[in-house]
Amino acid sequence: MNRRLFFLSSAGAALAQSPNETVRLALIGAGGRGRRVMSEFMRDPNLEVHGVCDVYEPNLEQGLSAAGPGTKAFRDYQRVLDDPDVDAVLIATPEHWHHRMTLDAMDAGKDVYVEKPLCHTPQEGKELVEAQRNSDRIVQVGMQRRSYNLYLEARDMRRDGKLGTVRMVRTYWLNSRTEPRRAPFQGPINWEAWVGPSPSVPKDPLAFFNWRSLAAYSGGIAQDQGCHIFDSIHLVMDAGYPISVNATALRPHVEGMDLPESVVVAAEYPEGFLAIFTINYNAMRYAARADQLNAYDGTLARMDIGREFLRVYDRDSPETASFAKDQPGGFAQATIDHVMNFLHCVRTRDTPRATMDKGFQAALIVQLANISIREGRKVGWNAKTLSVV
Repeated sequence: MNRRLFFLSSAGAALAQSPNETVRLALIGAGGRGRRVMSEFMRDPNLEVHGVCDVYEPNLEQGLSAAGPGTKAFRDYQRVLDDPDVDAVLIATPEHWHHRMTLDAMDAGKDVYVEKPLCHTPQEGKELVEAQRNSDRIVQVGMQRRSYNLYLEARDMRRDGKLGTVRMVRTYWLNSRTEPRRAPFQGPINWEAWVGPSPSVPKDPLAFFNWRSLAAYSGGIAQDQGCHIFDSIHLVMDAGYPISVNATALRPHVEGMDLPESVVVAAEYPEGFLAIFTINYNAMRYAARADQLNAYDGTLARMDIGREFLRVYDRDSPETASFAKDQPGGFAQATIDHVMNFLHCVRTRDTPRATMDKGFQAALIVQLANISIREGRKVGWNAKTLSVV
């Protein structure tokens, strides 16, 4: 707490006063996604990558190479948080570390950009939301659709009444994942540091390279992708916490993995609509521009939105779009805009677009879905107490 107060009275205040102030960033988790998002940060001419941290030596080396000469190497994220020269951290580790690292970073007085999903369990999400209420750290969750003009335009159309009343949103996400990645470690790894808060297990590259399909480290591909979809639904529908979630799934079909690839999730909201999310990673492999669709079924019109297109079909001519917009490359630009929104908020102390509570609301839906699948029942949610019913 003393460190946090010191930060607010010095560096934090300076950043708030000067929009051109240099922000010194440290990357925690230098895998492919971490390096990609770091490269978007580096578009800001007043951004300095001060350090890169990873427990897997090949990732650390690639992260340092991408960051450029003079970047400090860290192998323990606590040393990053102890460094007074770090203003903000980009957390791009596996999901099971997001909760602990975000809390520790906030406590150390750092602003945080954390990749989705925000957390691993509903209890972790509750702790993060409550910590944010007692903190003035800037936290942005990496759900870039909130910075995507195509989705903001879709929200405005719904708000303007062009769709009429929407009682159901239907979605799909299709891809192919039938084999795990089998590869040996290419260099040293601090295995216990990687496992961290999860139960200790023997060192295994199968777990390291396929953590998104293992319940100890992830909510599965349904959560990894579903939090994007549900967050976009929350954005367009001006919704938040659900009333209840019901889900079903096939057994896992990837050898050695314990989370399914084919899942259906139904979430009910107090705003009076259902959101149906279907994901099937046992389908054929689609080009990214065509692998997902969200359909908003209104009483006056249906609105379809994907990665790079937006269509509206009026009830009098449902076969022909009355509004059509294509935006090639828009999804990639959304990540850039999302990062720049975070940096703007670090400097000005404005509220970011994907706040902690929004990040939790999106992750929560599929966390409740996973409980529903395990227990074979509908799972309710109490938004006042932030607890499972």
